Amino acid sequence: MTPKTIIKNCSIVNEGQIIVADVLIHDGRIEKIGNVDSSTNAQIIDGTGKYLFPGIIDGQVHFRDPGLTHKGDLYTESKAAIAGGVTSFIDMPNTSPNVLSMAILNEKYRIAAEKSLANFGFFLGVNGDNLDEVIQLDTSKLLGVSDDGLYFTKKGNLLADNPETMEKLFANCKSVIAIHSEKEQLIEENEQAYREKYGENVPVECHPLIRSERACFEATQRAIELANKHHARLHILHLTTEAETHLFRNDIPLTQKNITTEVSVHHLWFTDKDYQRLGTLIKWNPAIKTEKDKKGLLKALIEDKIDLVTTDHAPHTLEEKQKPYFQSMSGAPMVQHSLNIMLEFYKQGLISLEKIAEKMCHNPATLYHIEKRGFIREGYFADLTLVDLDSSWTVTKENLLYKCGWSPVEGTTFQTKVTHTFVNGNLVFANGVFDETTKGKALTTTTA
Repeated sequence: MTPKTIIKNCSIVNEGQIIVADVLIHDGRIEKIGNVDSSTNAQIIDGTGKYLFPGIIDGQVHFRDPGLTHKGDLYTESKAAIAGGVTSFIDMPNTSPNVLSMAILNEKYRIAAEKSLANFGFFLGVNGDNLDEVIQLDTSKLLGVSDDGLYFTKKGNLLADNPETMEKLFANCKSVIAIHSEKEQLIEENEQAYREKYGENVPVECHPLIRSERACFEATQRAIELANKHHARLHILHLTTEAETHLFRNDIPLTQKNITTEVSVHHLWFTDKDYQRLGTLIKWNPAIKTEKDKKGLLKALIEDKIDLVTTDHAPHTLEEKQKPYFQSMSGAPMVQHSLNIMLEFYKQGLISLEKIAEKMCHNPATLYHIEKRGFIREGYFADLTLVDLDSSWTVTKENLLYKCGWSPVEGTTFQTKVTHTFVNGNLVFANGVFDETTKGKALTTTTA
């Protein structure tokens, strides 16, 4: 018989309210929420003064496994995720080989079952090359399909740049279609203009002007129009502009939306002013943009036009990042610090704890139909994150867990700390110490 665990006297942040109660964990599930008798033969964790969230579900990561494991892998990056309170993730298809078939998708699930400390799910990649194969699948069984990151393999892979391909997919796909929304044609025109001005030494400060507001807005506007035409289930990944937020609805609940979007934490944390300090370390696609965009994204998140918070966690080596603008790889590691970043906004009075739980826990589970996760409910998997809201620490190279060994938030002092992380009822992380004897599980979906 597996031992029981009781988290005593914690402040439970769940479904729009905060209540002080005990949580009994048994056989990987939440058995009881309320007043639990401590005389039960159980491990006791004192949650007094601490806040218990459902485990964070990160709906967009690039954990680099297989094929790009010099940057990160399913073990190292899931360990960093666990330290940050992230108990489940959905990984993108731009690994090597690209995930363009069910055989490659199934192989990623096999690798994750052996290596990942967190629960895992994967997008099937889709582009012009495999579109016909994808739409013949029973796509209703997939977490989702995505083109994100596939443009690194070759030009022309962005669905947003191929309306005929996108329309065919929208007409036939039954799963969530998560797309990278930028107009490649406009970006290439901008690149050429800046090359004529600067040659190959384009300053990184020009990045948000090259991958411009217009390139994002026009792509998103067209994708939404086509998705609405076919009643497709469209999800716009990593929104970056205030202008785009006005294209999304907040007058209906998430369960009724067929068009959804997300914001990644770095687009809430950094602005174009930070390029001067951090250079290509904060080169992402789509680009970090202005203070106005940053504030507009947070406003839209709170007003429910934006549905999720993700990280787009995308590690590269420092050598790959510190090259000149055109050679520098886009993306950076964030998954260990996403909850801390959102809790800083709470400390600043900009967002409530309940709203953070909604955007990082409840809504990813709802949007992707993830079974029995994302909420603190009796009978649900015990994926739980315990947080001390009054414990400061500074990000240093020494406490980073990313395989790439660096972070754009190095030197930042956070006022909150993840103290315990449970995955399927197993205490995997406790006050800096890991128990790696159990691995995460594949996320399962429900159409209920």
